[in-house]
Amino acid sequence: MSKEQIKAVLDRVLTWPPARQQDAAAMLLWLEAKEGEFYHPSDDEWTAIQEGLDQAKRGEFVADEEMDSFWKRPLP
Repeated sequence: MSKEQIKAVLDRVLTWPPARQQDAAAMLLWLEAKEGEFYHPSDDEWTAIQEGLDQAKRGEFVADEEMDSFWKRPLP
């Protein structure tokens, strides 16, 4: 994503309702605070990661059509 695209998104944030603006600011501040830190998955996340790797090793993949549908779904 280019700097111009990021600036456009941030400019649009200023048109959002105040509560959503606060949520956006909180998320950005959280990301900024985490800069340089490593993420440590929980035990459940490690289990899910391992399961996904095992599925890939067995050649079990989701159909392209299903993934296209997933990425085109509306955000909550």
